[in-house]
Amino acid sequence: MITPANTSDNRKLAKARLPRMMFDYFDGGAFSEQTRRENTADFQNLHFRQRVMRDVSNASAATQILGQDALLPLALAPVGLAGMLARRGEVQAARAAQKGGVPFCLSTVSICPVEEVAEATGAANWFQLYVLKDRSYSEALLNRAHKAGYSTLVFTVDLPKLGVRYRDVRNGMNGGLSPWGKIQKLSDLLSHPLWLWDVAIKGKPLTFGNLADAVPSGRNPEDFKAWVDRQFDASVTWKDLDWVRQHWPGKLVIKGIMDPDDARSAVDVGADGIVVSNHGGRQLDGAPSTISALPGIVDAVSGKTEILFDGGVQSGQDIVRALCLGANACLVGRAWAYALAAGGEEAVSRMLENFRYEVELTLALLGKNSVEQLNADDLI
Repeated sequence: MITPANTSDNRKLAKARLPRMMFDYFDGGAFSEQTRRENTADFQNLHFRQRVMRDVSNASAATQILGQDALLPLALAPVGLAGMLARRGEVQAARAAQKGGVPFCLSTVSICPVEEVAEATGAANWFQLYVLKDRSYSEALLNRAHKAGYSTLVFTVDLPKLGVRYRDVRNGMNGGLSPWGKIQKLSDLLSHPLWLWDVAIKGKPLTFGNLADAVPSGRNPEDFKAWVDRQFDASVTWKDLDWVRQHWPGKLVIKGIMDPDDARSAVDVGADGIVVSNHGGRQLDGAPSTISALPGIVDAVSGKTEILFDGGVQSGQDIVRALCLGANACLVGRAWAYALAAGGEEAVSRMLENFRYEVELTLALLGKNSVEQLNADDLI
């Protein structure tokens, strides 16, 4: 058994501990997964400009994200079904985020409902929303989140239709397995008894907590997932942001921006922040990596709204690279999902501690004392 030192190690542990269907759902991307791979690989093309003989005794990763103090320029991104990774997984991750001094964003399609996570942390968490065709239900979700104390809404705009994810098709994530496929699925589940006991049995109820009353007849996550997939609204336009603003009194962040013109549109509708994101390569395969798209978006809207970055972040050094190119902070999704599956709340806390150390070490080797001092000249 390895002692995990980085995201790659946590991924290996997660793969060993999760049933294949679960691991592939979180790990996979759309179509050939080209964009998913390039999200990570393109970071390696950015080299640091090392500087020496400077006083970096006070190098600190601390900053503010959307006016909220943070010990690290990082937030835990919304990850759907995270409660399938560990028992009441969203609660464990939110607690780790609170201890680590960073924001936690709860997915619309979380296993744990907004109230459970809020009660467990007492923190000003963020809530992510897909606008559903049933607007009355979307409004009810916003009211619940606000009442529970969530401070920021992350509105996801890159999912008018669900991307084709071949791994999920092969594993029967959406149903349609042959009799032999069902036998293989059952065999896979039975070969992971610790996961079955800790999550499938002791982690109940395994339903989408925020949507449980919308599908009262649903008996398993597949039923709820089918309902959610039917509810994604492909007719949403920028005009619908007026509706969101009317029903959300807190801060608004628009997630899924990959084009400078779309970034300008987000500014025009008054977004407090945007997230440069291609949904982790899970939607439009063949889209550019987020790190390659970031500079053009920064040129378009820097100083007009807060720019958050999401996609391929595996370490504190990746965070620094994104900040050098103009991001104000980063979001990570798979990295904390792997850690949660590998070792629960403790592993997510350790991941955040490692990221913070890596950011501060990299700052010092660049001759910097704060993340605000970073700029494009720090990269070669």
